[in-house]
Amino acid sequence: MPRHTGPVLPVGHAPRTRSGRIAGRAVARRIATAALLTLAAAGAVASPAAAHPDKEHHRHTGESRTGIRSPRGDVRPAAFDLVHTSVRRVGRQLVFTEVVRGRAGSVRPEPAGKFAGSEVLSYVWPTSLDPSTVGFTGESGILALAATSHPDFDDTPRYDEDRNGRTDDDGARWHSHWVVLVPDTTRADGALKVRDIAEGERPDLPETWPGVPLYLDSPPYPTRLKADTVQVRVPLADLGFPKGFSYDGVTAALRVNADLHDPLLRVTGVLDVASGRLSLPGRV
Repeated sequence: MPRHTGPVLPVGHAPRTRSGRIAGRAVARRIATAALLTLAAAGAVASPAAAHPDKEHHRHTGESRTGIRSPRGDVRPAAFDLVHTSVRRVGRQLVFTEVVRGRAGSVRPEPAGKFAGSEVLSYVWPTSLDPSTVGFTGESGILALAATSHPDFDDTPRYDEDRNGRTDDDGARWHSHWVVLVPDTTRADGALKVRDIAEGERPDLPETWPGVPLYLDSPPYPTRLKADTVQVRVPLADLGFPKGFSYDGVTAALRVNADLHDPLLRVTGVLDVASGRLSLPGRV
């Protein structure tokens, strides 16, 4: 594994890395869809305080080759009210796109002044791809692409996104991650978390893993937010040129656990879901 400039979070294990293999697409799709529907039924997509308290999430109005269309709702802030979600192939890239009712990326977390208890805001594309597709241990959870902002820490130690000569102060800038999501077993409401790496555990991890005890990857994918659109471009080669997969769209808030123990990073509120029920109706 290439040497990093230094992890932002404490690491108490010595993981091994290898290139990911592509699991059977049909099997991965069934696993991911079943897990997502189970979590949704358990309450993982309950609206947080940022959403209107008297309205349920909107339902998607259509799905097609062009993506998942959702009616304009009353999710607040409007920057996280999904209108259209898509993943499409453009040449040798996959373009992940979410269109919102407001201005994409205009709302960022309020700095907490410390890592413990800090907040993360995100635009997320859950997929049916097996985590081994990008280098994680296979069948380890739900593989999702995310564009995130978190001003209290930097989890891209290889890259100087703002080109100021430092690689440890760019967390507030919107940037991309692969994450593996699993149920948070410390809670009874079916909430999700980014999968932790336990002390002494040696999972398979991507080459661009940032050195944190999480199933989290920090690839240098171009992440663009303009007007009402957030877009991330992923080289098809990074995914082994999959012939097809399913996806959905989510906007969510996450929080670092105040005591820095498992779970280290949990989903605290799902602001909106493109399909309404995490059914992964989108098709590539």
